[in-house]
Amino acid sequence: MDALNRDSQSRNMRQKPFHSTSPAAGPSAGEHLRRLRRQAGLSQLELALLAGVSQRHLSCVETARARASPSTLHALLSALDVPLEHCNDVFLAAGYAPRYVASASDAPTMKMVSDAVDHILQANNPAPAIVINGHWDVTAANASAGLLFALVGIDADSLSGLNLLDTLLRPGGLGEHLVNAHEIRAIAWQRAAREAVANPALARLLRDMPGSPPPPLNTAPAPVVLTRVRSGHGELRFLSTFTTFGMPLDITVASLRIEHLIPADSQTWQIMSTAFEQWSAGRH
Repeated sequence: MDALNRDSQSRNMRQKPFHSTSPAAGPSAGEHLRRLRRQAGLSQLELALLAGVSQRHLSCVETARARASPSTLHALLSALDVPLEHCNDVFLAAGYAPRYVASASDAPTMKMVSDAVDHILQANNPAPAIVINGHWDVTAANASAGLLFALVGIDADSLSGLNLLDTLLRPGGLGEHLVNAHEIRAIAWQRAAREAVANPALARLLRDMPGSPPPPLNTAPAPVVLTRVRSGHGELRFLSTFTTFGMPLDITVASLRIEHLIPADSQTWQIMSTAFEQWSAGRH
């Protein structure tokens, strides 16, 4: 009988590792929040004040001693300005259903967004404007953006399907036509690297980019950095501003940004205005 018991115990011990094997669990909601808070450079007290929760409760959530309610998670993620797609990951980790969806760009519910984007692009002429998504892909552009490409000797048709980050950083792209390429490339890389923390596809794009990352700027950047473009008509100088949608509840809408290149001097305004007038006249 003892021999039978020992044999049974031996079989159980051999089988135990097989039965106990399970997939590794992902990070908890608290671990997500702690990492996001540290990336933002905030202390627990600073984030708690921004989100309107107590520091003690935030500490308990980060260490899994307490479970945050959906409203508390929303307040913390909003204070951290976390992309909606990553917010879904945190809600799932906390045991809640995802809050946000990603609509197809041609979905009927997106028509009002598309109409608004078209209006902004056309109103921006003769200043160039482009729409980029969360991966820095150009999804739309106005006529003046194509005219700017033509002025520097780049085929305007290449705007379709272009990745802005790629053309700024890759040899042979738009970056090589910038007078202050080192400055623009460094700023673009730094911005994309911050966004890539919550965007695996963008992280892969940065990782696969040929060459080394642009060296950081040696001096503190000026309050406004001009995009200085070398063209056959001389140097064109632009201020860059972004338009985003306020209070988006859709991942696709939240990821869209309209970049406006506003002429920074009278010469640039004149060159872009003349190019647009000629283009408009040629359409009639």
